[in-house]
Amino acid sequence: FSRLGYETEVTKASGDQGIDVIALKNGVKIGIQTKCYSGTIGNRAIQEAVAGKNYYRLDKAMVITNNHFTESAQQLARANSIVLWDRNTLKEKINNIFNSNPD
Repeated sequence: FSRLGYETEVTKASGDQGIDVIALKNGVKIGIQTKCYSGTIGNRAIQEAVAGKNYYRLDKAMVITNNHFTESAQQLARANSIVLWDRNTLKEKINNIFNSNPD
């Protein structure tokens, strides 16, 4: 997110209230929950992002994972306007960043 022009702040590991990184750009605060799991990501990650969005008074929240989301998690995210990046989206975004900014 720093490479995309965001100011970023990593929240403290313990008691992060469901948000791992807060990214700020053009007055918009985005909370990011990250999940590096070997299995699919379920509702809990979405619930944590919703809680963190409210706690930190964020404009948007998202969950990023190296895996995939369950259908139930996708439905919950849609109902709560939580942006999801699964492994395919994450790979695409990373490729775009490094292909457009080689340094």
